[in-house]
Amino acid sequence: MVGRNPGYVTTQGEFLTDLFREAGYDIVSTSAHPGRFRRLADVVRTLWRELQHVDALIVETYSGPSFVVEDIASALGRAFKKPVIMHMHGGAMPVFARRFPKWTRYVFRGAAAVVAPSTFLAREMAPYVGHVRVIPNVVELDGYPFRLRARVAPRLFWMRAFHEIYNPVMAVRVLSRVRATFPEATLVMAGQEKGMHADVSAAAHALGVAGALEMVGFLDEKQKREVAGRCDIFINTTHVDNAPVGVVEMCAMGLAVVSTNVGGVPDLLTHEENALLVPDSDEAAMTDAIVRLVREPALAARLSGNGPKLAAQCAWPAVHAQWDALFAELLPAKRERD
Repeated sequence: MVGRNPGYVTTQGEFLTDLFREAGYDIVSTSAHPGRFRRLADVVRTLWRELQHVDALIVETYSGPSFVVEDIASALGRAFKKPVIMHMHGGAMPVFARRFPKWTRYVFRGAAAVVAPSTFLAREMAPYVGHVRVIPNVVELDGYPFRLRARVAPRLFWMRAFHEIYNPVMAVRVLSRVRATFPEATLVMAGQEKGMHADVSAAAHALGVAGALEMVGFLDEKQKREVAGRCDIFINTTHVDNAPVGVVEMCAMGLAVVSTNVGGVPDLLTHEENALLVPDSDEAAMTDAIVRLVREPALAARLSGNGPKLAAQCAWPAVHAQWDALFAELLPAKRERD
């Protein structure tokens, strides 16, 4: 739950915690400590204290070092004989599972249910975890004002962590290429620093586009809406992805989206219907897509207008109904008593 701290991205677990609570669920969440070891200690302490009282345990599941926490949390849930729901996230999860297949199967064994936000993740992880139920990520649409981009200008927006898997330098190179056709083109880049600010800045200066680039750091919800409101095209340059909430948010606000066609992106977005999709790391293809949007108002308007239809699938009423159905299946006796 590190998104409870300033400068950290709010996770789906945090959104769901608040929305479940507003819907009347009695829910305990852990942990908001940004430090990994303090967070682990808080998770274990909270589970030990609370598990005897709860009806089910939802474990937000990511790959990498956090998988240790998920291993311990799920084991405690099983030890207390509670239904464990493993809620998977992250486009890198299939790569992790291929690298550690025995560990992955071990941690997911005995889960009462496995949930993923995309058909991509469900498909890729099925050999390791069995049946996976797809429940989309939730996006609170009321907070994202829609504006139809009937005609777009080359005002570009990029928003991810500045990490190599999100390929931020590609965004700068694309800006340079677009400015060869549209010298007025600009790019706003936002997100947490994960070690690549210097690389991005160096690329901008080397390519002569530093004056057209604005790096605004991490954005809270209000700032995100403000920055997106003054841009027309959202570019997603990632090497790895699953069901990116940021892309859905941009669709909800009517930005025309251009994304690399990686991981779960083609399961989320449809080429020329609500986005333009290009190959991974293909700067020329992404540049051509942006130029098309500027030169073809009908295409830009179609992508922009269809964005809210995609986002509606992630609205809380639809997502809530799917979670409620899962709880009813796992806890029928509890549901009947309530």
